[in-house]
Amino acid sequence: MIKVEGLSKRYARTLAVDNISFEVQKGQIVGFLGPNGAGKTTTMRVLTCFLPPSSGSAQVAGFDVLEQPLEVKKRIGYLPETPPLYPDMEVIEYLTFVAKLKGLSNADVPGRVREVCDRCAISHVSAKLIGKLSKGYRQRVGLAQAILHNPDVLILDEPTSGLDPKQIIETRELIKSLAGDHTIILSTHILSEVEESCEQVIIINQGKIVAQDTVENLTARLRGSESVSVEIRASGGALNQSDVRQKLEQVAGVGHVVLKDTRDNRVTYEVEGLPGRSIRADLARTIVGAGWDLNELRTVGMSLEDIFLELTAAEKRSARSTDSTPSTDANETQEIKQ
Repeated sequence: MIKVEGLSKRYARTLAVDNISFEVQKGQIVGFLGPNGAGKTTTMRVLTCFLPPSSGSAQVAGFDVLEQPLEVKKRIGYLPETPPLYPDMEVIEYLTFVAKLKGLSNADVPGRVREVCDRCAISHVSAKLIGKLSKGYRQRVGLAQAILHNPDVLILDEPTSGLDPKQIIETRELIKSLAGDHTIILSTHILSEVEESCEQVIIINQGKIVAQDTVENLTARLRGSESVSVEIRASGGALNQSDVRQKLEQVAGVGHVVLKDTRDNRVTYEVEGLPGRSIRADLARTIVGAGWDLNELRTVGMSLEDIFLELTAAEKRSARSTDSTPSTDANETQEIKQ
């Protein structure tokens, strides 16, 4: 559905996007992550035909963004970080106006406007001026305008920016409900939102893609070894933590054992295996064989925050050592609003 090959975008002396390539399949929700100034918004503006690429190519639904921009725009719904709203218009008036701009027939406009109002939960404020709405409702109106023409692709730039926790949950559920019918690229700084909503993650830093995979695969790749959390309880009498730790350390393939919690005659350890070794079965046999109760055994993954920090920090270290990436000063970054 989206195919990017060797895409670069330069602003004067600043290389904002540096030779990136990725693909997004139909119906997927993909999280597009990166620190401020990484090139996320620039990439989105190229995909939505707001900016031409300096080199490389990008296709949306089979159409080239440079050669067939009108065809691309027909198939894209775009919600920028600040929704393109007219505060002096009523919600229904604004959505009717946008629907006509997007080429919907006069006969289809009223029904489609009602449909998106229901889906975005803004029907009860449809007669209000947009300027009188809260930030959360303005964000919903922005999302409604993005899906009015039922596009193949939705590109959402910080869709929950400035919302309160309840509004974030509601917006997240709405975005998840759109998956399957729409291919979605979601740019956000709320990493838990990506973990819960996205099937794939693309991490960009200093204009380059540093990772593209599922959260689970990124965890395995960075860790290189299996980590398991085990909760053990004594079947009778007191539990000797020293004995438990010693038993766990003696299991074949175990590299490191860390105490995480102890309460109510129960103890929790995080056990890290050696690279390439699977330790769960041997751990379970050892614990049960020692006469203890095994309350819980689960694989422990890195959080997306850990992955994000690890990858972006590694990229910064690499850039400093090779001095291969042009620097971007703060004023330039603010000016181009990446």
